[in-house]
Amino acid sequence: MESIVILYGGISPERDVSLVSGTEVGRVLAEADYKVSYLDPGDYPDLALLIQAIRELKPSMVFNALHGGSGENGQLAAALELAHIPFTGSGSKASTIAMDKYIAKLVVGAEGIPLAKHILLRANLLEDYNDPQDYSTFTDTLGLPLIVKPNDAGSSVGITIVHELSALKPAVEDAFRYCSSVLLEEYIEGRELTVSILDGKALPVVEIRPHDGWYDYHNKYTKGKTEYLAPAPIDEATFQLCQLYAERAFFALGCTVYGRVDFRLRANRPYFLEVNTLPGMTSLSLTPMAARAAGMSFPELLQQIIKLSRKPNVEET
Repeated sequence: MESIVILYGGISPERDVSLVSGTEVGRVLAEADYKVSYLDPGDYPDLALLIQAIRELKPSMVFNALHGGSGENGQLAAALELAHIPFTGSGSKASTIAMDKYIAKLVVGAEGIPLAKHILLRANLLEDYNDPQDYSTFTDTLGLPLIVKPNDAGSSVGITIVHELSALKPAVEDAFRYCSSVLLEEYIEGRELTVSILDGKALPVVEIRPHDGWYDYHNKYTKGKTEYLAPAPIDEATFQLCQLYAERAFFALGCTVYGRVDFRLRANRPYFLEVNTLPGMTSLSLTPMAARAAGMSFPELLQQIIKLSRKPNVEET
């Protein structure tokens, strides 16, 4: 019986989502006759002790079901690489680059893929200002509404849609609670699309339609709050363009095995948002949904991820 260690939980703001993902992954793999063990990095004061615990279990593979923080930003991947412990998903270099939304935009934009206009704040440049007109230069560049988001967080944690200049400062302050740098983005009016990648190939495009408001944390993880259309009801040319852009972005960032690329669609033009190297694996998650649209069951998807993760990582060769 093949032994798998599921890493889930952690200490990032996305801990609760990771616990659900990891539990679901473990349940399905156990039903497929894998010997499943669980480890929560939040229980270990440093990575060395976590690596030691993994080694004691002697798994054939570590399934990384963490979201955000050191579990997704390349730190854990680097530790596993140094320890020669096989793990699912992209290597440390790609994970680090993809997690930094600003750097990822620089790389993907160089591929000719459309981007929303954006500004990076490496420090809170608004904290000393009390008059909203003092920072109107941001809205002169990006317009209103605009998006404020932590530069290296996921699951819509810390994201605000700012409709009025007076709301910009508190939105930036909130985003800095989660990250040391904050990204301001032009709001792209249009449709929310996502493309999952498996073994370098795009799965069917999925459209996301919240019933109320936007695709925030509540609408993402509350059943019945969002409608998902897989495959997305868009014209064939746009469908293929989204898949092409997703594959190019995934490859440009050096990602491997699987992931998910998010877009906003305006006037049949997809605008790149980000790459998720560890997409969610819950019952509401988008990558399993895209796999189903391609005729692949959730157990088949997980086993394919494990199989692909046994191949030597490009970063290590």
